[in-house]
Order: sequence, then structure tokens, then C-alpha cells
Amino acid sequence: MLRLVAISFFTICLNTLLMGQEKTIKLRIIQTSDVHGCFFPYDFIERKPAKGSLARVSTYIKDLRKTYGTNLILMDNGDILQGQPTCYYCNYVKPELPNVAASVINYMGYDVQTIGNHDIETGHNVYDKWIKEVKCPMLAANIISKDTEKPYLKPYHIINRDGIKIAIIGMITPAIPNWLNEKLWEGMSFQEMKECALYWTTYLKKQENPDIIIGLFHSGAEGGIITDEYEEDASLRIAKEVPGFDLILYGHDHKKHIETIKNKDGHDVLCMDPSSNAYFICDAEIDVTINNGQIINKQIKGSLKDVRNLPVDTAFMEYFKDEIDSINNYVNKKIGTFKNSIYTRDSYFGSNAFCDFIQNVQLKVTNADVSFNAPLSFDACIKVGDVFVGDLFNLYKYENQIYTIKMTGKEIKNYLEMSYGLWTNTMVSKDDHIMLLNIDSVNGIKKYTFKNLAFNFDSAAGIDYEVDVTKPYGNKIHILQMSNGEPFIMDKWYNVAMNSYRGNGGGELLTRGAGIPKDSIKGRIIYESEHDQRYYIMKEIEDAKIVNPKPNGNWKFVPSSLAIPAIRRDKDLLFGNR
Repeated sequence: MLRLVAISFFTICLNTLLMGQEKTIKLRIIQTSDVHGCFFPYDFIERKPAKGSLARVSTYIKDLRKTYGTNLILMDNGDILQGQPTCYYCNYVKPELPNVAASVINYMGYDVQTIGNHDIETGHNVYDKWIKEVKCPMLAANIISKDTEKPYLKPYHIINRDGIKIAIIGMITPAIPNWLNEKLWEGMSFQEMKECALYWTTYLKKQENPDIIIGLFHSGAEGGIITDEYEEDASLRIAKEVPGFDLILYGHDHKKHIETIKNKDGHDVLCMDPSSNAYFICDAEIDVTINNGQIINKQIKGSLKDVRNLPVDTAFMEYFKDEIDSINNYVNKKIGTFKNSIYTRDSYFGSNAFCDFIQNVQLKVTNADVSFNAPLSFDACIKVGDVFVGDLFNLYKYENQIYTIKMTGKEIKNYLEMSYGLWTNTMVSKDDHIMLLNIDSVNGIKKYTFKNLAFNFDSAAGIDYEVDVTKPYGNKIHILQMSNGEPFIMDKWYNVAMNSYRGNGGGELLTRGAGIPKDSIKGRIIYESEHDQRYYIMKEIEDAKIVNPKPNGNWKFVPSSLAIPAIRRDKDLLFGNR
């Protein structure tokens, strides 16, 4: 009898032990992307407090680590080195100092990071130094070194937490050679993303046998600019067509998005994008249930956490006090005075002081015949009065150079046809919109936005022309003459100034618009500025001391009977009383 009791007791203990081998591991994955220098809750351009920032993300992370400890995995997805004077100061003004973009990553304890196109745009001297200073692995499986024919950075990174093996594959949009001067990415090539993802997921399954595969992609949801050579935004396509991923965290397109996609093998892939400027973060919870050493279940759910109004991490701010003070001293340096306010919103409706001020600087620096320029911010303003260094980041957002490119008169016209075709409608009646608009509903209220990206809305200086809003795409532009009174000739060669993004093919206005083959653009470039665009704008203001920017008055929409009332309506729909 005692023997039977002992056996029964042993059986109960064994079953209990076996049952006790089933456990659930809880992981928390947090991603930031396209932070663009928003490290601190202060806008150094506008010189006022700002929402979001990594100072608020830090509060959220520190709180979660109390629960998750090392099972919280923190990732950044690139485009961190440009956007605020914070970055410019470390990149170019005081490059000998540790880059604050590395210091904040290290302070917050990021586990892994990818590199973005705006990081590459800073040039080898900046990003190679930054990569060395960052203490976590930097990933980019599809950036290939031309010297070694191997990835320039780590293709993937393995993290082990509580017996769970997590593989993170990093990639970047391969469109960079079509946007940036080759000097900035010298020694690199950029592979197409889908094939690269397929190679590395296959490799990981054979060589590493991970329990979870995460994609960390600096490439938008889908589409973007698509050519024979590359697809700018391929994250959702990879989720659908490349089996193996459990979670894809992406960025680049600045569009907040969350979606679960069924891949070709029938498995769910959670895909998330937190937008930009550290307003939102991607927050994924992964529960992995193990029995007898085998994974029997994986549950993945996610959300986009709004961090715009979270409390600021005071310890974070104190740690970076010296950097904040130095940057404030830099951006608050007065460089001149404006006699009137200028607005990018005016750029969409006719010749305007904001764009034309930049056009005229380009013409002065290059001595070109014609200049192209677009508003780089949707609705920026330089107010009347004293102008400070920080204001220049409103006036010109990115660190582009100035190029001069040889173009024929016909190519100039075709370039403008595409540009205006991106933002202007073909009006049939007086009630039509003059702008190409999207209409969304936010909380039941209609919101009007441009159908296409405003930084591709180039106008011209150096020529006088009209844009006929009654004519279809390809027939809107009527060039009257050169602005100096000379005739404009279609088969004549002209020197045309533009920024380096456009001059390398960005926005496809040179290729798809003007019809210049991509491989011949480099041979058309006859001038590249030594410094970035902002340097020459600052010098112009400093030399003049008092600036009175006015529109050149060299182009307008016609017929005025349709255009003028339509401009009034659409301007109000887009900007209201702002």
C-alpha cells in the first residue's frame, strides 16, 4: 500500500515538474525612426518648446525597463543626423566633439540601429565617425562595400533573451545613388531590398535558426519612386513576399502606420511605422510560450504610442545640459535683419519672396542663366526683424550643395511641365481647384493636403513664363523670354542652378521630366559648390546686413479670371487663418 502511495506521489510530482516546464517569455520591442535631431523637447529652429523628442521617449523606456529589464529591446531606424541645428552643430560646426546623435543613443541604451538616407547625406566624415561612436551595432544588409563586396555594415544582429533567439535584419532604401552626390557614398553600392531580404532570411534560418526574425528597414510602406533600378519603399512588399519575418519595423516615409499582413506562406507579419520627429514610437509585445524547450506559440501585438506630451526625463536633460547650452549659443547668433516676413505657402501660388530669395542666391553663386528651387518645408516662415542662425534651418532645411547643370531650352520647359503637373490641376470651370489636392477626414472635419510632395514643386528664376491652368499636363508652361529681355530658345544650351538632391536625379524632374538619361546627368554637371546651400544663404544675409526680400514677379498662373479666385479658395483650404 505504501509502495502504491509512493508511486502515485512520484507520478504527481513528475507531472507537476513536466507541466512546470511550460512558460511564457514576454518581450517588449520599441522602435524610433526618422528622429531628425529631435533629441530634446525644444525646437532650436523656432526657439521654443517642442512636443515629442527622445527626452520623452527616455521617460517611457525607463518606466518599461522596471518591468521588462533586459527583455525590453530598443531600436532606431535611421535618419537621425539631419533636421535640427542640434545635428548641424555636431556634424559640421564642432565635428571634433562626440556627435550628440551617438551620445543620446548610448545614454538610452539602444540595442541596435540602422542608417538612413539623410544620415548618408552628411558624408563619410560625419557618418563614419558617428558609427564608431555608437555603442550598439549599426545594420545595413544591402549596403555593399565596393572594396570587399561584403556588407559595409553588419547585415544582421542576434539578441538572446531568456532563451529566445532574436535576429534583426537592417536595410536601407536603395534609391540613394539617385539622390545624392557619389562623394557622399563613395565606395558603396546599394542592393535591391527584396532579394537582399530573401538572401538573409534564408541564411539566418540555415545558420542561426532564430526563434524570431525582425526587419528594421529604412524604407517606407510601398511605392514611392519606382524605376528600373530600384523601388524606394518596399517594406510591405517584403512582408508579403519574403517568408520568415515576424515583425517589420520601418520608416523613411514619415507616415504613421500599423498593419498585420498575411505573407505568402499564410503567416501574420506585424508592420509598423512611427512617422517622424519622435512624436510616436512603435511598441510591440511578443509573448513566446515554450514547452519542453520547444516554442509552441508566439503572440505578437503592437501599437503606436503617442509620446508627444509625456513627461520629460529630467536626468536625460541634466546629462546633456552642456550640449544644449552650446547649441543654444550657436542658433541664437544674429546674422542680419529682414525688412518683411516671407512664407513658403506663397510658393505654391505664384512668384514669391521666399523661393525667389533662394533662387537669387543660387544665381549669384553660380552665375547661371536659370535657377530651379522648391519649398523644402510645407509651411515655414521667416518673420520680419532680426534673423538668427536657427532661422536658416527654416529657410533651407537640408545640407544640399548647389549644382549647375547644362540643359537645353526644351529640357527646361519639360522639367517645369512635370513640376507644375505635380501640384496644379487642369481647370475646366471656375469652381475647380487650381491645386491637386487630397481630401481626408479627421474627426469628421475635412482636411486638405497636396496630392504630391511639396519639395518637388520647383519653380524657376531667370526666365519669364506663364502657367496655363486650363491646359493639360505637358502643355501648361509658356516661356515668354529670359528675364533679362533676351529671347528664350528651345534648342539653345543654358546653365541651370539647382540643389544637389535635384541635380543627382532626386524627384525625377531631370530624368522623367526633362528626359535626360540618368547615366548622362553626371556629365552635365559643370559646377558643384564647395559648401552647403545654407552656408551661402547665411553669407548673403551677413554681407547685406539688412535684407528686403521681394518676389521676382517672373511667373504667374493664367488666365487670371480663373486662377485668382481659385488661388484664394485653395489657399484658404490648405492654410486657413494660419
